[in-house]
Amino acid sequence: MSYPISKFKNNPSNPRIIKDDKFIKLLESLKTFPEMMEKRPLVCVTDNDGKIYPLGGNMRLKALKELGYKELKKEWVTMADDWSIEKRNEFTIKDNVSFGAWDFDMLANEWEAEQLEEWGLDLPIDYDEEEDEAEEESTYIPSYKFEVSCNTEAEKNKLMGELLKKGFSCTDDY
Repeated sequence: MSYPISKFKNNPSNPRIIKDDKFIKLLESLKTFPEMMEKRPLVCVTDNDGKIYPLGGNMRLKALKELGYKELKKEWVTMADDWSIEKRNEFTIKDNVSFGAWDFDMLANEWEAEQLEEWGLDLPIDYDEEEDEAEEESTYIPSYKFEVSCNTEAEKNKLMGELLKKGFSCTDDY
């Protein structure tokens, strides 16, 4: 069984957007690795007219339409019609919240920067240069830790990005 993609409508209550290069990366990701959809399906609900709206996966739906899909495999869609309005709203937000942060030291040691960027990960400016400089240094440098509190996830991500660009090591252990 499959779903005709024409039954799927954009969720007008979706607070997330995707722009330009990020959308191009998503298109490429789904084009080269469509099996990902089976492991991370769209989470959807049906309205009284039989239209299907995603609670989670709005950008992937947009990308699949852009790629010319006419049907979506059953495995690519999970229905949540049994959820209350409150649960649906909660899921819409929680599905889009980024709870973690990247360990850029681990990424630098275990992954190729070009591959990470190809897969859609935004790396800090001078990512490769920081790694090269760190390898060249052989003298002991003391390290200090401090704690910073931010009001929002966006503020935290912005601050961490700025600190990483300046060569600081950051974690969000809390």
